[in-house]
Amino acid sequence: MNRSARYALRIASLAVALGLWQLLTSRDIDLWLRFSQFPTVTDVAHTFADRLAGADYWTDLTDSLTRILTGFLLAAVLGVATGVLVARSRLAEDLLGPVLEVIRPVPAIALVPVAILLFPSNEQGIVFITCAAAFFPVLVSTRHAVRALTPVWEEAVRTMGGGRWRVLGSVVLPGALPGVFGGLSVGIGVSWICVISAEMISGQYGVGYRTWQDYTVVDYPGVFVGMVTIGVLGWLTSTAVELLGRRLTRWLPRTAHVPAARPKPAPARAAPSPARAAVREDTPAHPEEARDEHLVRD
Repeated sequence: MNRSARYALRIASLAVALGLWQLLTSRDIDLWLRFSQFPTVTDVAHTFADRLAGADYWTDLTDSLTRILTGFLLAAVLGVATGVLVARSRLAEDLLGPVLEVIRPVPAIALVPVAILLFPSNEQGIVFITCAAAFFPVLVSTRHAVRALTPVWEEAVRTMGGGRWRVLGSVVLPGALPGVFGGLSVGIGVSWICVISAEMISGQYGVGYRTWQDYTVVDYPGVFVGMVTIGVLGWLTSTAVELLGRRLTRWLPRTAHVPAARPKPAPARAAPSPARAAVREDTPAHPEEARDEHLVRD
C-alpha cells in the first residue's frame, strides 16, 4: 500500500467516526450509552468556529502551550541528566535512587497541594506539576537505555585514549538516544494530562480552565471544543517529538513494513536415469575415499 492510499484510509476512518457520532447524537439513540445527552458534530463545529473568532481561545491556547513547553523542557533536561547520573554512578544511585523510587509512584496531579504551598503563584505551580509528570518517564527510560549499552563501545573509546567526557559524548548519549526519545514521547502525553488537570484545579487561563468553566455552566459543545483542542495539541507535540527523535537518530537502521512474501515451492527435480544412478553409486563422495579405494584395488 502506497503513501497516498494510507493517508486516504486514515481520512476515511476519521470521517466514519465523525459520521457515526453525528448519526447517534442527531437521532437521540439511547441503547446502553446515552448519546442523546451528547452534542452533535455540527453543534461542536459551530461552537468551535465561534471560539476561533474570539481572542479568549487564542489566549488560552498560548498559556497552555507555554506551560507545557516550559515544564516539558525542564523535565527533559533534568530527566536525562539524572538518568545518566544514576545509571553511571553507584554513589548517585545509592543517594538518589531511594528518594526517586519513593516519589515516582505518586501521581503528579496529587502534587497540586504541594505546588500551592511551595510556589508563590499558580503559574509556577502548574509548570512544576507539568515538569514532575514528564520527569519520571524520561528518567526511567534514560536509566534503562544507558544500562543496556554494550561495554565494548566504551572499552574501544578508552583504548584509543578517550576520557570520561569523551565516553559520555561519543558512546553513552548517542547510544541511549532511542530509549531517551521513547521516554520523551511518553512524557509529553503525561504532561498534557497533568497540565489540563492542574488548570482545571488552580488555573486562571488555559484550555483546561476554559473546558472546566464550560462544564460548570452546562455548555457541552464548549466542553467538546476543549477536548478536541487538547487532542490536537497533544498529537502535534508528540509528533514533533517523534520527528525530532528520528532526525537525531538517522544512523539507526529503519525497517519498512513490507508484507511477507509466500515462499515459492522448489522446482521438482527429474528422476536420474538408471545409468547415472549407477555411476553415482560407484563414485566415492570424497577424494580421500577415492584414494583409499585405489590403494585397495592395487
